[in-house]
Amino acid sequence: MSDRLAFEAKELDAGDELADLRARFVLDTGSDHADGAAGVYLDGNSLGALPAAVPGRVEDVVRRQWGELRIRSWDESGWWTAPERIGDRIAPLVGAAAGQIVVGDSTSVNVFKALVGAVRLADDAGDARDGDRGGRGGDRGVRDEILVDATTFPTDGYIAESAARLTGRTLIPVTPGEVPAALSERTAAVLLNHVDYRTGRLHDLPSLTAAVHAAGAIAVWDLCHSAGALPVGLDEHGVDLAVGCTYKYLNGGPGSPAYLYVRRELQDRFDSPLPGWNSHAEPFGMRETYEPARGALRGRVGTPDILSMLALEAALDVWEGVSIETVRAKSLALTDFFLECVAAYVPEGQVESLTPVRHEERGSQVALRCENAGDVMRRLVVRGVVGDFRRPDVLRFGFTPLYVGFADVERAARILGEELRRSG
Repeated sequence: MSDRLAFEAKELDAGDELADLRARFVLDTGSDHADGAAGVYLDGNSLGALPAAVPGRVEDVVRRQWGELRIRSWDESGWWTAPERIGDRIAPLVGAAAGQIVVGDSTSVNVFKALVGAVRLADDAGDARDGDRGGRGGDRGVRDEILVDATTFPTDGYIAESAARLTGRTLIPVTPGEVPAALSERTAAVLLNHVDYRTGRLHDLPSLTAAVHAAGAIAVWDLCHSAGALPVGLDEHGVDLAVGCTYKYLNGGPGSPAYLYVRRELQDRFDSPLPGWNSHAEPFGMRETYEPARGALRGRVGTPDILSMLALEAALDVWEGVSIETVRAKSLALTDFFLECVAAYVPEGQVESLTPVRHEERGSQVALRCENAGDVMRRLVVRGVVGDFRRPDVLRFGFTPLYVGFADVERAARILGEELRRSG
């Protein structure tokens, strides 16, 4: 069986049109492993690998742009326009036209901006309807609920709870599948994850967004586990607001800045709860009163984190000429092959896949429930297979198609099987 799967992996790698991209990354050569084999990095859903061009670019930012040009770099090196310039580079990867994404702050901060901004947009729409009827009765005050993904990454839930308190709304946690039934004329905004961080389940963004809009509410999506791994289609599906990190499948580096998407039709009404001098219409006017800039720029707050931001910009070079549809096709092939190898190599009954079998419900990771999962993952890491562990019993393996190959997948599953046989 192992010979057949190893041969199949070799054949799949030979036909992989993305295989040459692997050379654009700094990857484990295997020199630290007892068997001398190259490592297998399957944790890109937590932290993407380092693109090889980034260190040289960051050195230029530090030594020349900061060290020599100093403050002149805000203009001469384009520091000031970096948030929207880099946003325009991310836009094609999430199906957005230029001018709708601004980069900066953390995902958590952007979730807060987006969710409070969504409630304000809902209020604004209610005021407009009441104005059409000649008064402020009617729908005013009715939209007093926020729906949040009950399976979300904890921080999104924490921020949603705070946003609900600050805006005087009631927070209602529901699973994505429960959203259509939970929507009503009282719903102001809905915050959902595109891909479940534990299981890798891909939620139906088009139909859920349509359901939110049919209820008259605002849709906010967290794209942390989908951007750079699969097509999103923000413009195509009419998503209102979206946020995402850049250090997973976009390989921007630890703590690299996140981004905020504001649909073009909503930009002039988007009222950020964190107005700052960088989002002012006249940032150097130092006015006492705030006037928001036009467009996505009003999603900016304070001075950009230039070192991290320009490292991200350099990292995005690896996407030149790469189709996100091709990436998605390879992602599905990798995860299919991994599940096939796990079924062949792992003793029956020792793991349970939490990741959906159907392609339309799968992101770019595989989650396996396993007894003593934390200890198992530590042993895998020692042998050069790096995934991660989520309490209490989940092994997570993330598949970044830009640098993960089919031989990597076969090796990871084979070593997992060997370790489970040893402990079983």
